[in-house]
Amino acid sequence: MKWLVKILFLLSTILLIAGCEKERDSSGNDAILRFSADTISFDTIFTTSDVPVKILRVGNPTSESLNLSEIRLSGGDASYFKLNINGQTSNELFNVQIPPNDSIYVFIELKQKPGIGTSLIAEDSILFRLSNIEQRVKLLAMGQNFRMIKSEKLKSSRWTNDLPYLVYNYVYVDSGQVLTIDAGTQIHFHTHAGLYVKGTLIVNGTADEPVVFKGDRSGNATVEPTNQWNGIVLFSGSRNNKIEHAIIKNGNIGLQVGTIEQDGYASVELNNTRIENMGWAGIWAMKSKITASNCIISNVKNYNTALLLGGDYQFYHTSFVNYNNGVTNVLRETETLIVSNYLASSKSGAKYVGDMKQAIFGNCVIAGSLRNELMVAMDPKGQSNFLFDHCLIQMADTAKLKPSERFVGNLLNVNPGFTNPRRGNYEPDSLSVIRNYGKQSYAKMVPSDIRDESRLNDKAPDLGAYEWLDKKNPRK
Repeated sequence: MKWLVKILFLLSTILLIAGCEKERDSSGNDAILRFSADTISFDTIFTTSDVPVKILRVGNPTSESLNLSEIRLSGGDASYFKLNINGQTSNELFNVQIPPNDSIYVFIELKQKPGIGTSLIAEDSILFRLSNIEQRVKLLAMGQNFRMIKSEKLKSSRWTNDLPYLVYNYVYVDSGQVLTIDAGTQIHFHTHAGLYVKGTLIVNGTADEPVVFKGDRSGNATVEPTNQWNGIVLFSGSRNNKIEHAIIKNGNIGLQVGTIEQDGYASVELNNTRIENMGWAGIWAMKSKITASNCIISNVKNYNTALLLGGDYQFYHTSFVNYNNGVTNVLRETETLIVSNYLASSKSGAKYVGDMKQAIFGNCVIAGSLRNELMVAMDPKGQSNFLFDHCLIQMADTAKLKPSERFVGNLLNVNPGFTNPRRGNYEPDSLSVIRNYGKQSYAKMVPSDIRDESRLNDKAPDLGAYEWLDKKNPRK
């Protein structure tokens, strides 16, 4: 199966990112120049405040004069930064002499503050070329007043909503520690940054003030960017995680639950949460436990939701939807929802089988732009307990989903009738087939929808995360 081959690639690239690569120094083994800093940082600059000039000392530690063939601001005139190199205002200078055991100075200024345009931070570097040796010093500026979190291993902490957070490289919640995040908190992740949890993550968003996890760069009016940051990883052994009213977007993987290298499982309760615009997967779970309600997982390039190597999963009133919405021009080949008790290696041929203790989907929607948006793949060597009960399932091969104890009362291969799925609006319209089709027992478990609107006030609950509202005659 194509998806198993792709899964193997992911296993070799995404796991244990929390080993957290150490930043490379600006000097390699053959470097000669010595710098006063390997990164020049303008931390938490207010867009209305004056910005100081930063000074970089460039030293020649040798007993001979050095001739630098070039000193150059990598971003050139388009950069947020500008340079004065040893008294000359220029972003590029050639044939710069540094006497023996002496230094020159580079003065760095911001000519435009980030945060006003499309980027919350600005980055660049200064290139120093000596013969065939290149050395660089990084430049970094924050365009708002952020709480900077850079390569941190946290003790038990509480993040509040008085200032946004910017995560640079990684933030790591170790075993036995708890990170609690208050309603309305905004968390921005720089390129390749991520949140890695061996302890516990508690997200306390509300319908009016969700907690937002996203990249630090904005898209344009029609396209939301993906792959800006790595995602949230709950390592096996991480328990009692709870995510309430959150928006997780613009990353590589929205939420990874469980890691194949660690023993045991991860567990999370996920409610009223949107995971969207992901480059690889929305939810990626392995041998773990998820209880979810009123969630929307949407607009993912590859795997919307993959539940692998068995586990214990309960999803109620959740919308698994994948119409791509302009994120990619590449045709997606993988189903929106994959439920499997095994993984297979395309290299060794080894097959890893777990137990699917349960996988319950009640009053859910599984839909998208492919003919078949559901794959259930079970190995008889492991347990394979699953149930799709009163769901809408986009599945042209309906013979595979014949009514049985595993497929009960489902709508098959019909248009769900969303208000505007191409624009990310997955509310049912007035004529939608998912209106009043839900099972009351699941609605009583989840009596309000993702907006905190009651789903018990009419004939029957609607499928998915949204309950239809009569805009002309709003409920009182």
